[in-house]
Amino acid sequence: MVQPSAADTAAETRVTTYRHGVVVRITHWVSVICMTMLLMSGLMIFNAHPALYWGNISDFDHPAFSIGTVRAPDGHFQGQMLLFGHRINTTGVLGLTKAADGQPLDRAFPPWMTIPRYYSLADGRHWHFFFAWLFVLNGLFYLVYSLLSRHVWRDLVPSRGDLRHLPASVVEHARLRFPRGEAARRYNVLQRLSYLVVIFVLIPTIVLAGFAMSPRLDAGFPWLLTLFGGRQSARTVHFIVAWLLVAFALVHVAMVILSGPWNNLRSMITGRYVIKTNGERE
Repeated sequence: MVQPSAADTAAETRVTTYRHGVVVRITHWVSVICMTMLLMSGLMIFNAHPALYWGNISDFDHPAFSIGTVRAPDGHFQGQMLLFGHRINTTGVLGLTKAADGQPLDRAFPPWMTIPRYYSLADGRHWHFFFAWLFVLNGLFYLVYSLLSRHVWRDLVPSRGDLRHLPASVVEHARLRFPRGEAARRYNVLQRLSYLVVIFVLIPTIVLAGFAMSPRLDAGFPWLLTLFGGRQSARTVHFIVAWLLVAFALVHVAMVILSGPWNNLRSMITGRYVIKTNGERE
């Protein structure tokens, strides 16, 4: 009797599953591009007035949050972040950085973080509005597809069994132990819950807050200002949620790298995800 070689055994245990449909993959990458451009152009817009308030008006003397340049007691200028009265020195990072020629630059966020790199509120708005509408249309297309194809119910909404496993899943992720074998075929409970929060809470909130900052939309839909308690409140919420999405993206990328970068990236490009029936993952 001929025994299978190690290579044949390994080949027999490798299983390729189709994890992401073409619509999910395309809308995912369009969202990645849009969110990157929205963040960078949004930082340019923020640079035009680097302070946040609560309510309907700007209380310039008492911002809830600001980034800028101030003169230190010794006469030198320094970058400063102000958060609810607490002052944080951010020289060299935020507020006061260096321009390309090495000269001090008074700007909340440095040029490498903004689109365009040069200061232009008008151009920043053009970039922001273009990708904002592309982001909204792409999101609506994804949502309609997900509801009609039952992608939401099949792949995102956790079952009771998933929820019972939530505490254990948190511990497993904290220990960097990720699902293997058959369990790797589908999203785990932490993925499902985080995707649901992003899709149905954070993204609608940031979009509505963006709408509430538009005087024209406020005139047609005055409930937007009521919903957020004022235009400045909407701007603050918009800023906070933007950074919550950045935090989600950073954790998401970290998990992709730690759980198998090539396999995860391939699944989001081609849809194919390889698992091993012996419990190991590629």
